[in-house]
Amino acid sequence: MDEEIQKILNHQEMTLAPIKKRATAFFIDEVILTVLLIIAVGDSFFAAKTQEEMIKVIYSFILEYVAIKIFYQAFFVMKYGATIGKIVMKIRVVEIKTLQNPNVIISLNRAIVRIFSEAIYYLGFLWGMLDKNRQAWHDKSAKTLVINA
Repeated sequence: MDEEIQKILNHQEMTLAPIKKRATAFFIDEVILTVLLIIAVGDSFFAAKTQEEMIKVIYSFILEYVAIKIFYQAFFVMKYGATIGKIVMKIRVVEIKTLQNPNVIISLNRAIVRIFSEAIYYLGFLWGMLDKNRQAWHDKSAKTLVINA
């Protein structure tokens, strides 16, 4: 499969996105999502008097935060082939078979598995750094690649 992917990319004159671009896009997306979370929990967060109270507020909204992350990732990847961070970094997600934006099912699959990649000490992302095609667990699961736009 690895050789087949490389042939497809070479034939289409596409290149895999470098790890640094993907990491920067990840950071941008996390900042955006953190700001959204703080806005969502606003009053409770700013009413907290200690750091411990702030952490309790954040933890009380953890399911909502996970839902927002899944929606954010799935929607932007399906609609634009990239999240805001990826758009800024000029990289995008493509389905291996079609080299087009992933459909709703594939985008949702990728977004959900991405949560597990993060939850298990970011091992899914480490896997992507070591993989020949730079596919993290969520890319493997969804059969997607992240390429330079």
